[in-house]
Amino acid sequence: MTTTTLPEKAQVERARPRLILVTLLTCQLMLILDITVMNVALPHIRTDLEFSATSLSWVMNSYTLVFGGLLLLGGRAGDLFGRRAMFIAGVLLFTLASLAGGLAPSAGWLLAARALQGIGGAMAGPNTLALLTTTFTEPKARIRVLALFSGMSSAGFAIGLIVGGLLTEWFGWRSVLFINVPFGLVIAVLALRYLPDLPRRAARLDLPGAVTATAGVAALVYGFISAASHGWAAAGTDIWLAVGAALLAGFVAIELRAPQPLLPLHLFADRNRAAAYLNVFLGPMAGMSMFFFLTQYLQDVLGMSSLATGFAFLPTAVLMFAMIRLIPRLLARFGPKPVTATGSVAMVTGLVLLTRLSESSGYFPLLFVAMVVMGCGIGLAFSPLNVIIMATVSPDEAGAAGGALQTMQQTGGALGLAILVTIFGTAARDTGGAPTHALVGGMTAAFAAAAVIAALTFLVALTFRSTRASR
Repeated sequence: MTTTTLPEKAQVERARPRLILVTLLTCQLMLILDITVMNVALPHIRTDLEFSATSLSWVMNSYTLVFGGLLLLGGRAGDLFGRRAMFIAGVLLFTLASLAGGLAPSAGWLLAARALQGIGGAMAGPNTLALLTTTFTEPKARIRVLALFSGMSSAGFAIGLIVGGLLTEWFGWRSVLFINVPFGLVIAVLALRYLPDLPRRAARLDLPGAVTATAGVAALVYGFISAASHGWAAAGTDIWLAVGAALLAGFVAIELRAPQPLLPLHLFADRNRAAAYLNVFLGPMAGMSMFFFLTQYLQDVLGMSSLATGFAFLPTAVLMFAMIRLIPRLLARFGPKPVTATGSVAMVTGLVLLTRLSESSGYFPLLFVAMVVMGCGIGLAFSPLNVIIMATVSPDEAGAAGGALQTMQQTGGALGLAILVTIFGTAARDTGGAPTHALVGGMTAAFAAAAVIAALTFLVALTFRSTRASR
């Protein structure tokens, strides 16, 4: 009697890398989408659950605060206790929290669910990147999958607005949380079946480092959130930022002496990796402003629906995805300096164009051109950074490096939004006049400040060594 066991097994083994890649990239897209998909639904959430104007921001902030504060711990815990187990546990917690959030009968219930989503995301996120790095070890394949991961992360911000608009318009705001449930369950099943269960290291978790890092990042993120809500002059803002800075200084001192540090500081010794980490911090400071302010401009000034607002970002999303295919070739041919520098220039150009917006500006040509340029710029400037940071990290430190990368990204985004929202509010008050006129005046001032931050990413990009990625 003939059997097909061996051919079928061979087919499964050939398909395994692709299934691993799909599993990990889908998880990353789900986590990133959750950051922006809620933006479009916020007005509906406020009405349904009776949020106040000031408390509504916590629908976003409760997730950001917990997610950003626990990323370093989640990454190092995966290094020590098993990345596959930590990844699956994080995905399942994120999925259950999404279900609970979609069923929320009250504002407090929803905020608690969002915080649990943040915990799950911090467990899964850095281990997603670590699993990619340790599974795809051949240099060319690693560069390709890291570029895909980075492109998925960047494009996810724009896609989240499109998906959020579609779901909110057709099925209501609860659907933006329920959509995570089937995806999360599929990811967990695929992870159980296909993800490698690598040997764990016999080591101890750096608990003093974990406490100071988690508390320090959480205090900084909370301070940035307070600045955005109450202004930089508020007493609470200064206190939280000072506490966060002190805790992080203590964290560095602990890491310098720890035999098995939560964050190996020698990761920053390589010039290219250190510059990439800095731009991972600066990039979201500038780039997030486009999504945050243009969402309001399209709806409050141009009068677009939530569905039309989502699709308005389609050029940016398409161009970001196009960069996914180009980045491995461009890095191999030119190296990181010209690729990231060109992207930074394009990003500055797009933000400068957005400073020309007025109450009478239509979508074409100004907004459309700015979104196209921004899509190219964000893709070229920031998609290579994951590759630069993770391509040469040792397997034992992949989780720590990935946690540091995503922590820099989250804190950069929170700080940037706090700075730009404060500039927006000040400029709007100084502009005066009709509400729409003040709104546009504040936005253009924020875009000008974002262009200055983007210019800093260009200066950092010039410090990259003129080396090419491994072929």
